[in-house]
Amino acid sequence: MLNVGRMAPTFTLNDQDGEAVDLKSFRGQKVALYFYPKDATPGCTKQACNIRDNQAVLKKAGIVVFGISPDNEKKHTTFIEKQKLNFTLLCDPDHIALEKYEVWGEKKLYGRTYMGVFRKTFLIDEAGKLKAIIEKPKVSDHAAEVLAGFEDA
Repeated sequence: MLNVGRMAPTFTLNDQDGEAVDLKSFRGQKVALYFYPKDATPGCTKQACNIRDNQAVLKKAGIVVFGISPDNEKKHTTFIEKQKLNFTLLCDPDHIALEKYEVWGEKKLYGRTYMGVFRKTFLIDEAGKLKAIIEKPKVSDHAAEVLAGFEDA
């Protein structure tokens, strides 16, 4: 079980350009990992655009944001281009980070059971420890939640 104060699980995933991103290389910086189900869906688009629109404020606060979903590089690139996103999306088709952060599991929708991603955000401090966990992010005001989590936690 992941708890605040514990070291954040590390991983290496490819970004939308196929470049490897190692979470350990961001020690010394504040990092927000937001996990989301799928590119170009209504809720995920709102969430990504809210981060995009508030990127200057997040950067000023010293926060690096990564969006993570099971989508591949091509889907991420299309999503970034269409929505003019200004931050990095990480590809996790093998559920490496999704499972380490316990956001991959059984979901139910309209009586149907399936495996999917739970929308959740993890805030990691400069020492690599979990500072806060946002259990059910508000897609239309997510940047404010990230900022508040680093201030309040």
